Amino acid sequence: MRTADVTGWESAVLDGGPADGMRMKVADRPRVLQVTYPCRTEAAADGPRVEAVFVYRRDYAVSQEPLRYGFDIASP
Repeated sequence: MRTADVTGWESAVLDGGPADGMRMKVADRPRVLQVTYPCRTEAAADGPRVEAVFVYRRDYAVSQEPLRYGFDIASP
């Protein structure tokens, strides 16, 4: 496990899926990004939350900014 401080951030863009075109900064080129959207529930506001989860995997063919992460329809 790495314990060093992050020294650099890189631009990245999501490709496909519900967050298509979203841009962000990432550190250490993560292999996978997770995007969540809250779902409406009928429970009280202080109860459990429900979120839809979408997974994006890094495109290793892209080696310079912006890094690209493609929607993984088969995940989670």
